[in-house]
Amino acid sequence: MLYPIKFRPRVKERIWGGHAIAAMKAGSGARLSPDKLYGESWELSSVSGDVSVVANGFLKGNDLNEIVEVYMGDLVGEKIFERYGIGFPLLVKYLDCNDVLSVQVHPDDTLAAERHDSAGKTEMWYVVDCKPGAALYVGFKNPEITREEYIEAVAKSTLPELLNRIEVSPGDIFFIPAGVVHALGAGIEVIEIQQTSDITYRIYDWDRVDASGRPRELHTALAVDAIDFSADARELHKHYRSSGGAGAAEVISCDYFNVSVVEVASELERDRMGIDSFTVYVCIDGTAEITSEGGSERIARGEAILIPAEADSVKINGCCRLLEVYVK
Repeated sequence: MLYPIKFRPRVKERIWGGHAIAAMKAGSGARLSPDKLYGESWELSSVSGDVSVVANGFLKGNDLNEIVEVYMGDLVGEKIFERYGIGFPLLVKYLDCNDVLSVQVHPDDTLAAERHDSAGKTEMWYVVDCKPGAALYVGFKNPEITREEYIEAVAKSTLPELLNRIEVSPGDIFFIPAGVVHALGAGIEVIEIQQTSDITYRIYDWDRVDASGRPRELHTALAVDAIDFSADARELHKHYRSSGGAGAAEVISCDYFNVSVVEVASELERDRMGIDSFTVYVCIDGTAEITSEGGSERIARGEAILIPAEADSVKINGCCRLLEVYVK
């Protein structure tokens, strides 16, 4: 019987990163410098070159692709293994945005397969924390913007004037389908759930330069065909409000992932019977001990844990808020 599996975080330096991840991961065994800027901690990944490695139990030291290849449907779910093979379908990240990110867009499955032999990238954000007045950008102010208006704004460097700017608070949730133009703003920490893809088309970078004093590469031509100009940004934002008790509330349901917010005041049991999928729990705040038939493991803020598909139920002990993620 498989057990709740934790993985070593893969922490990334980013020009827009901050110091929150280094502080949060201080006890994880990751060798992080308090002087460097870290923007992303990849908690669960099968992206080539960045495949997660197991950190606990008898599978310790094996990578995610290896254990999927061995345990197949028992680990990820029968239909998921048939569809994705040994490639895990989701990438789970914690982001610390000390500065604004570039304005970008991701291709959908069709375009990504044609251009990059890859899946597309649909994602969601849960705002864990933010500074007062922090904001991000999702879609365009005008839901009827034309391709020609967009191209003109890019040529004149006036693109930010067209973007839909939204001030945020903890608990805000954003669904970002492939094709939606977006950018995270300064002073925001988010948990990101996405398809397994690292393809990003950078459209605008706020006239910023890298450590060598050079502007970062833009992907202007590639991005035009990837943008969904029909997307309505007003439909992509919601705010999670706590019920004040224990339980789960589904917040995102799409072809690639289902996400619920789970609150636990002391103990909560989650029935997984009938769900032919792994489950990932990501800790938003507090701490939790998560137990399935194969064993138990603790997680804290920013950490993720993988529950095998063969588990019929999960018990969560602690005072915490979690994201619960699976694939229908």
